[in-house]
Amino acid sequence: MSALGAACGKGAKASFVSYVIPEEIKAEKDFGKQDKPPNLLPGEVVFCGASKVLRYRQDDVSQRGLFGTLVCTNFRLAFVSDQDPSEELENLFRNKMYGEDDIPLACVDNIYGVYEDKRKLITGGMVKNKIPSKLVIHCKDLRVFQFTLTYCLGEEAKRIFQGITHHCLEPKSLRNLFAFSFCELNSFPEMKRQQKTLMFEVLDDWAQDMNRLRGACRLVDENAEFGLSPSLPQFFIVPSNVSEADLNPFQGHGLPMWCWSHPSGCALFKTSALPAAVLQEDPVAQAYMEKMLTAVAHNYLFSVKTEDLSDTLPSVTDIQLAYNKFKHFFLIENTTDFWVSDVKWLSSLDGCGWLDIVRQCLQKAMEVVECLEKENANVLIMEEGGSDLCCVISSLAQLMLDPFYRTLTGFQSLVQKEWVAGGHRFMERLNQLHLKDKEEVSPVFLLFLEGVMVLLSQYGPSFQFTETYLTVLSDSLHLPVFSTFLFNSQHHRHIYTQAESPHSPGSVRRCPVVWDWSVQFDCKAQELFINPLYTEKSRTQRASQRSQQNKHQRHLSLPGSGFKLSPKRGFFKDEADSLKKILRVKRLSRWMLSPEPGSSSSRDFYQAWQCRPLDYHGLLLPCVDGPWLRLWMQRYLRWVQEVQIFGGGLVTVLSRVYGLLEEVNALRRELDHRGGAGRSAARPQRPRAPGGEAPGPQVRLSSSFPFSGLRSSSSYKPSIPDSLLHGLGPSGGLGEGGEELDDAGSVV
Repeated sequence: MSALGAACGKGAKASFVSYVIPEEIKAEKDFGKQDKPPNLLPGEVVFCGASKVLRYRQDDVSQRGLFGTLVCTNFRLAFVSDQDPSEELENLFRNKMYGEDDIPLACVDNIYGVYEDKRKLITGGMVKNKIPSKLVIHCKDLRVFQFTLTYCLGEEAKRIFQGITHHCLEPKSLRNLFAFSFCELNSFPEMKRQQKTLMFEVLDDWAQDMNRLRGACRLVDENAEFGLSPSLPQFFIVPSNVSEADLNPFQGHGLPMWCWSHPSGCALFKTSALPAAVLQEDPVAQAYMEKMLTAVAHNYLFSVKTEDLSDTLPSVTDIQLAYNKFKHFFLIENTTDFWVSDVKWLSSLDGCGWLDIVRQCLQKAMEVVECLEKENANVLIMEEGGSDLCCVISSLAQLMLDPFYRTLTGFQSLVQKEWVAGGHRFMERLNQLHLKDKEEVSPVFLLFLEGVMVLLSQYGPSFQFTETYLTVLSDSLHLPVFSTFLFNSQHHRHIYTQAESPHSPGSVRRCPVVWDWSVQFDCKAQELFINPLYTEKSRTQRASQRSQQNKHQRHLSLPGSGFKLSPKRGFFKDEADSLKKILRVKRLSRWMLSPEPGSSSSRDFYQAWQCRPLDYHGLLLPCVDGPWLRLWMQRYLRWVQEVQIFGGGLVTVLSRVYGLLEEVNALRRELDHRGGAGRSAARPQRPRAPGGEAPGPQVRLSSSFPFSGLRSSSSYKPSIPDSLLHGLGPSGGLGEGGEELDDAGSVV
């Protein structure tokens, strides 16, 4: 050793180079621990696994990663950290199905492999290729995971890479999805009736909804065994003038389906449009469509406006292309990528076209509302298939018009009616089977949730549910367990869910619905779904609304130029032919694909509504001008550490509101205790503060709570790379002198 030291002192060239970093030495000691398997769900089977995997996540503050075991099952990719669980941050919003380091297989969007610093998109045909040193996984919920396989054993690295590629990217059969093995080993009773969420699987649910709205239409049960058409729901509602012979001459195409009835008597209908070529060449199809238009017009005062959404809104392909560009700006892998994209971030988002599509859908829904509310005309919207944009526009219009659908159970009932029973092809649009042909893939339901989020952000007290609820619902789209988002139609769902269970002969297989939130979250977490600012309609308001409904709504509506009808008793007989000619040309659309504001009539309608006192339980019209159409912050930015506000943001405001409500409830309990305990039982329970007890002075909520958890006051301080700062402006600008931003945004 002395000779070696002497030689070094003379400047001799070193003959040994160490390729082991200190972190690896510590990791080798930790790898001696026994591998910890993940907590498996009933029916979950481990396919393959690898130890000594180094995991990076985009919200890692240290950027040093964690060593652990990566496991691939028939449900998820699970990373089990070697870190002592006591050292991890407490998660107050834990999902029972998967952890924060787990990725459901259906949630995997793209997989990239790093080969000698060269990054390639992994496809199913690359399984037999060289094993990459690193895997970068982009998730559909916008999380980004990086797994380094360099330290794994060669055979383990090969096995885990091939397993991930096969189970995440290769096409699969519907029967092989995890949902069926999970459901066969669990018992999921039907939704309790007291929860009031209408599933629209029985005739009584349709009758209850139509009676609530006092609709004058006809309930149809001829398709209870799907004898009319497999594309139609088991039960549905049509105009009263539609006969039994009119139900299925074109397999449900052209048949007007009832959506909602206005207090005046007019109603909203939707239909699957007949192909244009058929209408042009087939006189039978022409006569059928004219008969259906007449039936819709007869619903109320022989007035109807039609709209082909395929002509005035982007196609499902355009929606998918716009979202693919849009989501790219939130898949941040490291700090440098964030600050590079931040330079032109807003202009880049605007150039994607996604927010413009959201604006177009809201504007189109407002036009439907105008026809129903102002002109008291029946509206028939249509598109090819009738289960994509028709669902978006009809659902948004009903949210604007009907306060019932702004409650938690009402919103869930709306989704069941318009989307699940309405035949939206969730399996194809979400690509649940990982098919190679992605022409049918499109985030149509997410587009609807974006529109709901715009309404929620502008009129928060009108909604009983919160932004967290919508974010969790969007995440549940890619959780292949719930029958709600797993099938293309009621008939498709009936085939698979009503089949006899192989484990329990004589009993049918019952999958849970997404509305049974106890499958994912405990009661404490579900309290974050309830908006503390929401108040139910008082008895006085309900009585006032009933009295108004009994009056003629045409005179109570906003001034308009609706079609004036003759008071003659023989009107329908004498003037039906001339009105049929009007029906062919009377169109709803005035606002095409231009981002410019709508027509003067639409603006007048919106301005007249704005002049009235705002009623949170009445009609709501969103402002769709640029600044008012805000980004869905919680969903898109919750994993980006650089934009988090610790101790700030909307969550801090809501936390203070929760605290005030707790104080008010405590005072009420004290008053009830002094004045008589009998009144306390009648008081409604208010939700508790986020996370239960109020955080202490050293722990603050993040602006992305509950998804980012709690952070200590000194947990993170974002810093902009010096190389980027020097390129942003002249010397002496931001960053000179090594300034740093503290958590509150001030310079220290």
